[in-house]
Amino acid sequence: MYARYFKRLLDAAVAAVALIVLAPLLAVVAVVLRWQQGAPVLFRQVRPGLHGKPFTMIKFRSMRDDRDPETGELLPDDQRLTSMGKFVRATSIDELPELWNVLCGDMSIVGPRPLLMEYLPRYTNEHARRHEVRPGITGWAQVGGRQRLLFSERLDRDVWYVDNVSASLDMKILWMTVAQALRRKDVILGQDVADVDDLGLNSSVLARRKTELEKTGED
Repeated sequence: MYARYFKRLLDAAVAAVALIVLAPLLAVVAVVLRWQQGAPVLFRQVRPGLHGKPFTMIKFRSMRDDRDPETGELLPDDQRLTSMGKFVRATSIDELPELWNVLCGDMSIVGPRPLLMEYLPRYTNEHARRHEVRPGITGWAQVGGRQRLLFSERLDRDVWYVDNVSASLDMKILWMTVAQALRRKDVILGQDVADVDDLGLNSSVLARRKTELEKTGED
């Protein structure tokens, strides 16, 4: 009953109120990020939503677009993060613009985090069930280890949430999210996705492992 009828109504109401109340904070953050990093202030990326339907997620941009002068490739994340970018990531303030996605119906306050579109064909049938609900700003995986969890552990927790979603569980997750944000817990700035992608979902990780295997074969 809650998941089918009331969760969406609560999401829209909370998102609308939060956007109004947090407007001054959002404005200040946007100004500082614009000063430190330049335009654009917002980061936009297509992510899979309910039933895998694509939508454009928005969040505060926390990195500059600095590139290696020789190769032209983007520098590692930890080298492109600004001081304000580190702060908004550590406190999860960078996620607040997603309240607009919640208001529009693409996301929920609580649910599995929307990952990359390229991961979709690589999920198992069980892990693909994470898309049976709207993706969330925060979720069961985020309060259970966040970036310290392997991908397999995150997806298992997402599916568990789908099977156990309730008002009381959502309230618990929200409370734990606030506590973690205040303590800046389980946030790893500039994390190498290869350290946690034990499922081979990320294309760069797959390419890196293929190269390593080829080198091993040559040796």
